[in-house]
Amino acid sequence: MKLKFIYSPISLLFVFVIAFTVISNAQDKKEVSIQSPLDTLKPRMMDSVFVASDTSKKKSDDVDSVIYTSGSDSLIFFVKQKKMNVYGSAALKYKTTDLKSERIFIDFPTNYIEAIGLPDSLNKKGKGHPVLTEGSEKYEGERMKYNFKTQKAFITFAGTKSEGTAYSGIKIKKMDKDTYFVKNGVYTTCDADTPHYCFYGSEMKVIQKDEIIGRWIWLTFGGVPFPIPIPFAVFPIQSGRRSGIIAPTFGESANQGMYFSHFGYYWATNDYMDVNITGTYYLRGGFAANSHFNYAKRYDLNGYVDLGYSSLHTGESSDFDRTESKDWSIYWHHNQTIDPTTSFNTDVHFLTKNYLGNNSKNINELLDQDIYSNITFSKTWDEAGENLNVNYNRTQNLKSGSIAEVLPSITFSKTQFFPFKNSSSSEYSSTSTTSPKEKWYELIGISYNGSLLNRRNTTDSTLNIRGAISHSLSTSISPKVGYFTVSPNVSYNEFWYNKQVTKHLVASTVKTVDNRDSVIYTEKTDDVNKISMLRTFDVGVSASTKFFGMFTPPIPGVVGIRHTVTPSISYQYAPDFSKDVWGYYSYYLDQNGKKVMYSKYEKEILGSVPTSETQMISLNVGNNIEMKIAADPTDTTSKEKKIQLLNFTMNMSYNFANKKLSDLYLNYYTKIGELFNLQGSSTFSPYGYNSSGPTNEYLWDTKKKFLYLTNSNLNISTSISGEKLKSADDKDKDKNKNTSTDETSQSDIKTTKTYSGLNEQKDADFSIPWDVNLGYTFAYAKQYAKTSSTSPYTSSINANLNFNLTPAWKITFQGYYNFMDKQFSSPIFTISRDLHCWLMNFTWTPIGIYRGYSFELKVKAPQLQDLKITKRDQFFDGK
Repeated sequence: MKLKFIYSPISLLFVFVIAFTVISNAQDKKEVSIQSPLDTLKPRMMDSVFVASDTSKKKSDDVDSVIYTSGSDSLIFFVKQKKMNVYGSAALKYKTTDLKSERIFIDFPTNYIEAIGLPDSLNKKGKGHPVLTEGSEKYEGERMKYNFKTQKAFITFAGTKSEGTAYSGIKIKKMDKDTYFVKNGVYTTCDADTPHYCFYGSEMKVIQKDEIIGRWIWLTFGGVPFPIPIPFAVFPIQSGRRSGIIAPTFGESANQGMYFSHFGYYWATNDYMDVNITGTYYLRGGFAANSHFNYAKRYDLNGYVDLGYSSLHTGESSDFDRTESKDWSIYWHHNQTIDPTTSFNTDVHFLTKNYLGNNSKNINELLDQDIYSNITFSKTWDEAGENLNVNYNRTQNLKSGSIAEVLPSITFSKTQFFPFKNSSSSEYSSTSTTSPKEKWYELIGISYNGSLLNRRNTTDSTLNIRGAISHSLSTSISPKVGYFTVSPNVSYNEFWYNKQVTKHLVASTVKTVDNRDSVIYTEKTDDVNKISMLRTFDVGVSASTKFFGMFTPPIPGVVGIRHTVTPSISYQYAPDFSKDVWGYYSYYLDQNGKKVMYSKYEKEILGSVPTSETQMISLNVGNNIEMKIAADPTDTTSKEKKIQLLNFTMNMSYNFANKKLSDLYLNYYTKIGELFNLQGSSTFSPYGYNSSGPTNEYLWDTKKKFLYLTNSNLNISTSISGEKLKSADDKDKDKNKNTSTDETSQSDIKTTKTYSGLNEQKDADFSIPWDVNLGYTFAYAKQYAKTSSTSPYTSSINANLNFNLTPAWKITFQGYYNFMDKQFSSPIFTISRDLHCWLMNFTWTPIGIYRGYSFELKVKAPQLQDLKITKRDQFFDGK
């Protein structure tokens, strides 16, 4: 092998000194130490660069890249032997390989490097030991041999860390760039100097960025091994998704006894999909199987499918109270953007009525009695202002078993357009402000909405199908008249039904107590298959304006307070469509010969038509009170701030047709800084009342009062935490600290776990010292009967509290308390303990139908998420 030196101006002197010394001492010296001629370069590291030459005769084992070496003490060359020794903080760089050690010995003919640290008596704090870095991998040991051509290495008393995992051994032998053999190896995810737990094996094989394989593995805690070894183990060290076996979780259930749960296999099929299949077996209660299929294509679609089946029982086959249940569940979630104007989305869940009760551990799912499904295809034509929606929706009641679905539901709408607008004034936008070139009739806008619905209701295995088509056409105009915007409007609605009902009395004879015949009349309703059309219309006009007032209070820092008022008044007319002339209602005679009116379309999906005339005048007043805060004069970046003090609206109406006032409705909302949200509503009635309820007399006529409160509710919520109260500087520091420079992913599947174990709740966040979420609700409903045992008031609070008792202990409480009943509802206490590389959770529900406890001790590292110990006792078993 021939060597060629590549020189810089400084290294030219360096080479000249080497050549002179070698020639003068070649007969009686085998090594050369060069120090004094380069003393002036001591502040800098001694550098040397080597590269192979004579490429025309280059052998396959020649060095094919530049080798950089440096040392703070000295470099010794053995010219004939083609060797070099580097002393004092020695460093070598070859391609992506970096080697640092106190001493490095290089043998160029064999391409071998040997690195040795200082003896222990001189080695303070471990400095000087060999450190080999290849890309993102780093290896440390006491002695190291490395072939920079084949990249094979042999390390004694070595260790390395990679993506949250660490392994070490008495000896590590590198076979190629990805494969290592470890003798007396130790694997752990604990980063403590002395790991709290680890897996120990006499023989291990490491495949970089993939897995660690070992046989006869001992799990040790605090240096004490578990008495039973694992014959064979595979530990994942690959980042992101990877195929492999899902380890089971062991536990105990009050009804089904001991079990092992979620044992199965996860298959990362490709960058676009993955799937897992898991199973649970109960020693005294049957089995369950689940599968989760996840798929995604970036910018196009994503979704997942969950399948579940269980066959569970309680008791022995000979027990009289033995129960058996076979249940299944199918859930499909899908989002797809076909093009910028077309989308397809699904959220479909089909299941048997007992599936959640027998298999779910989520209290929210257990309390939910209705299961909703929805499939929607949407298409928009932006330029034409048109939109098409094709939808399927389904509601399943788990308690009654009834199913209500609409298949299909097709809706087409066209936003307001102006058919009379002159093309010469098309440059003006279609707003309520009349431009100089627009006539009043050019402001007439028309909008349309049409739908087709087919409803299928199943109750007690009886299927009832009803269909409908609707058309809605509305037109309005909004010219500006002085300070007012006046808006006349006309609406026309048409409903097409495929069925209607007829009613009549049916007489039946029954025996009385004294054995006499008695005739009983009952109302019978029959469906008639008949195409029918209902037409309704209404006309109206509205006027609105806006005004405001401002004042500056004598408060330092407050620029002003503004009160904006938005009043509007409207009139709406619609005839009485229950009259015979319209033909939408019919009659039958009761047993006394009296006419009983009924709607022929009372069962239809879009309902019937109004039964009374409407001549309604309505008044609505909106109020918005804001305060402006001055900018901080000491901060040049500070700006003025607007704070909403109060937003409230009130409305009331009067119907000239029946000469009745409506209730007065009041709604209000405010936000107090970043701490509190307050919203509420109140209803006031102008009519009197007695023990039976409201009367038709005005309250003024009976009690000389205008209004009385009938209903009111108030909601106050707050969410504060130690994180939220941090200063801006602290938040910026945390943001910079957590910023990652590499946020890209090679896969369209997100690298979130698609399998969750028994404990489905979120792990405690010890970085937030405390947080409080409170919600208070107060409601009032007028009780007219004096003998009513029901309180008119309801008052309750729900809370979610988290706080760190110490940096390693966190206590969480969530619950609901009713002040009127003086009862808690399903309070849940959770105690979490940060055990460095482990996490302990203890959850306790002391009262309620889902009372019980759960204990869990698990490893934090996601690579070993199934290494856990769990214990449950009647937890969410409904006892």
